[in-house]
Amino acid sequence: MTAPGPGFGLSGIGQIALVVSELARATTFYRDALGMRLLFEVPGMAFFDCAGIRLMLTLPEPGKAAGANSVLYFKVADIQAAHDALSSRGAAFVGPPHKIARLADHDLWMSFFRDPDQNLLALMSEVPHAPPDKQ
Repeated sequence: MTAPGPGFGLSGIGQIALVVSELARATTFYRDALGMRLLFEVPGMAFFDCAGIRLMLTLPEPGKAAGANSVLYFKVADIQAAHDALSSRGAAFVGPPHKIARLADHDLWMSFFRDPDQNLLALMSEVPHAPPDKQ
């Protein structure tokens, strides 16, 4: 095996693991409430497609707990519509969508919610600024 060259750097994420306490309950939430496509299941794990990145739900290692993981941010075009749709399916939002930052060419909006194990998830939307003649 050869070592990577000096210009080597990681850029793409292939899979994200999220630790859950009850795999069947979490699988139902991610599939039915969030509308994610279930790819396959194996004992102790379920895999979903997130636009080409795999989300792996897995049970905790012995002696470890679920929850309190990193935040997963799901990019959406219309954050209010996504918030309303997920709320109607039982997603428990911490608060309504709100603007986080005004950047040079867009506003960054987010809304946070929790899965059944209290893992923090978020919707994020990059809303382009209206052209000057439309403001």
